[in-house]
Amino acid sequence: MNRLFLYICVFFVLTNCSNKSSYSGKILDQESLKDLNFINKTNLIKKLGSPSYIDPIENKLFYFSEKNEKRSIFKKNIKYSYVFVFKVDKDDLITDSKVYNLKDLENINFSKETTSNELIKRGLLEKIFGGVGTKQELPTTP
Repeated sequence: MNRLFLYICVFFVLTNCSNKSSYSGKILDQESLKDLNFINKTNLIKKLGSPSYIDPIENKLFYFSEKNEKRSIFKKNIKYSYVFVFKVDKDDLITDSKVYNLKDLENINFSKETTSNELIKRGLLEKIFGGVGTKQELPTTP
């Protein structure tokens, strides 16, 4: 029984010491990152594949790529973490592109813009009951 426990402990120690690399998002190699000056949406998708996220309101394509190395349960090292943002106009031409390094989070400026919420402006009872009790006049036909 003691030998079995010893073998199990040795097995966990040996497997825990090995390096494991894991990828999240798009797996981009140096060849893909070499030329990021794309002209249109078709060339971009042909080169990098389908985006991780598409913003339909502002017509932006987002590509996320991250590589982690895990040496043990307690040591996880992020090798790189990037977000590539491409803004597309109505003619499918790329007008703007930005690259964000998520390892340097202190260098990213967050937007101060907010979306207005009409529910907050209304009162609590109006939020709960909605239009109950309001008088609606029906149109009369001549």
